[in-house]
Amino acid sequence: MDKIYDRAESSGFEGIDVTTGKIREWRSIITLIVFVLTNINVLFSFHIPLYLPRALWTGWLKTLSALRIINPPSNDDFSRRTGPGPFVRFNFPMNFVTSPLIADLFLLAITAIGRDEVYGGTIGANSIVPYDIMLFFLSLAYIAISVDASGLIRWLAFKVLQKGGKVGHRLYFYLYVFFFALTAFIGNDPIILSGTAFLSYMTRVSSNIKHPRAWIYTQFACANIASAILVSSNPTNLVLAGAFQIKFIKYTANMIVPVVVTGVVLFPFLLYIIFHDEALIPSSIKMEDLPDEIKNKPPVNPNIPFAKGEPENADEDATDGDEQKQLSLEEILNPFLDKKGAIFGASLMAVTLIAVLVINAVAQGTHEWPVFYVTLPAAFVLIIFDLGLGWTNRKETRRIAQEGRRRAENVYAERAERRRSIVQEEPGMLRNGESFNTNTSIDEKTQAPPAITSNQTSNETLQPTINKEPGVSKESRLKHLTLKKRTTLESVINERYQWARETFPTTMTVFNHLPLPLLPFAFCMFVLVQALVTKGWVPVFAHGWDHWVGKTGTVGAVGGMGFLSVILCNFAGTNIGTTILLSRVIQAWQKIHQLNGVPISNRTFWGTVYSMAIGVNYGAFSLAFSASLAGMLWRDILGRKHIRVGGLEFARVNLPIIAITMVVGLTVLIGQIYIVRDTSPYNAR
Repeated sequence: MDKIYDRAESSGFEGIDVTTGKIREWRSIITLIVFVLTNINVLFSFHIPLYLPRALWTGWLKTLSALRIINPPSNDDFSRRTGPGPFVRFNFPMNFVTSPLIADLFLLAITAIGRDEVYGGTIGANSIVPYDIMLFFLSLAYIAISVDASGLIRWLAFKVLQKGGKVGHRLYFYLYVFFFALTAFIGNDPIILSGTAFLSYMTRVSSNIKHPRAWIYTQFACANIASAILVSSNPTNLVLAGAFQIKFIKYTANMIVPVVVTGVVLFPFLLYIIFHDEALIPSSIKMEDLPDEIKNKPPVNPNIPFAKGEPENADEDATDGDEQKQLSLEEILNPFLDKKGAIFGASLMAVTLIAVLVINAVAQGTHEWPVFYVTLPAAFVLIIFDLGLGWTNRKETRRIAQEGRRRAENVYAERAERRRSIVQEEPGMLRNGESFNTNTSIDEKTQAPPAITSNQTSNETLQPTINKEPGVSKESRLKHLTLKKRTTLESVINERYQWARETFPTTMTVFNHLPLPLLPFAFCMFVLVQALVTKGWVPVFAHGWDHWVGKTGTVGAVGGMGFLSVILCNFAGTNIGTTILLSRVIQAWQKIHQLNGVPISNRTFWGTVYSMAIGVNYGAFSLAFSASLAGMLWRDILGRKHIRVGGLEFARVNLPIIAITMVVGLTVLIGQIYIVRDTSPYNAR
């Protein structure tokens, strides 16, 4: 073995250490334990209660208030938020953002990792360049989400709905093809953002779709299957392409056949076996319709605050079923489309993707020209366009926001009055077990409190719903007093934020939907995996993988890596963490063979790489929501639309789907690599 590792010094692979002796060191053992615990925490998030003396916390708030940083909280408000007792309880979240960061800081504190691991996990090592991947993904995500914010996806879905009509199986097929094709072009996140909401509305306003299960699970599967086609559609593909220096066009050429065949074969299984139930996919869908006066009125941009005249968390208020059903009907049957934004954004998206493919294809190396050199300027151009369009239309959008705010105020006052009457008739009894505070204003009920802007008059300011004495009219209550608050840093920030939302609704909507939590999560996972590399654990995994391939051959390599990648998506820090880890393992496996002088065959190596690509994309719909960030986003959107999906149900429904897709995808891949690959030694070309 010593002679083998001596030869490594002159082999050109000094960046990858495949020795395993370090795993006996205490720091290596702790590193592995921390990695495992971190991934368990990502799978099962929780909160840590922290207690602070009430006097200390009150003093801190009074200091901030005296410095005009925050508004002084009232005693009732403070007690309601902090509870009684001498201590104030805070819940510190331990989730996919905080857990990897804390793990890295802990390993740094005990010197288990140092500069090399942090550098490799942020700047890059062994052909994986994290900052390039993240800048590329976020800049392209801005373009894709801006296209979504223009209303293009909702409008196209409406056209598909019109084309499918009320024939259930035909509509199901059209939506299946629509989501599959669109995901391949713009990625899975925008499809999940808009498509999930669209389907929740559609199934809500259909009287004979008893449960949305078939539609929402199909859309989620489509969004993750089709995301395997283009490198740009999923950050996992970016990691994999960078790790093995794969040209983007070659990646697509190798993935498109298995993915398309998977999509074709899966559809009849879903329609006739998995979801074969009239209550899920009726033969004829009974869809309600809008009144002509609402159907023919111009649709309003939903990105504008209070555009519908409802409190902004109206989707979370289930107390007015008829009103919510009408809003849902408007959302799908009278969708808003910003034609200028849609045309410019979609064109820029197409030009950007073509430019990325061309530049990547002609470059000598995968990082000769970082891909964000193309996508970042394109995103900047679109930001300027969105800001310019918002500024041009600012008078109209501000007018819509202010009129909607007044209507929302009236709606909330009426709801508050109805709840008060319930309390008076049946003390202590409220619908859905809610508590009611007559001093609560709209500001406290909405996530983004409206602020007084420079172009607002005092009578446009939201009034608190107070003085609910019987016989006092609603108008009198609304005009009882103005919300007069002193100027603080908090109020200024709220005011500027509200001004930005009303003036640049598209830009602010896109920024709110950007997957920014992906940044700390991905970088911290890169560092953690780099720690496993330097502490000898990745070489151990690579030796184990080598033994498996040696016994099972190419078919075993494809099947084993596909199975392993799907399972690890659920237990190794989502599909992104799994891709980072398995890419390092394959790199170490590659070096082991270089040192041994026994090359991996071209067929076996590429079969392993592309089976991992299939597994980390398909693995998003397998056992747990945390198998992907898209899964957690999908669950949260459904929750806001009153569709509760439990963890056991998620696994139960997805198991047959992931089984079918993996068997089909890997079988086609095996046939493909036996046709186009030979048994000659692997090379990077």
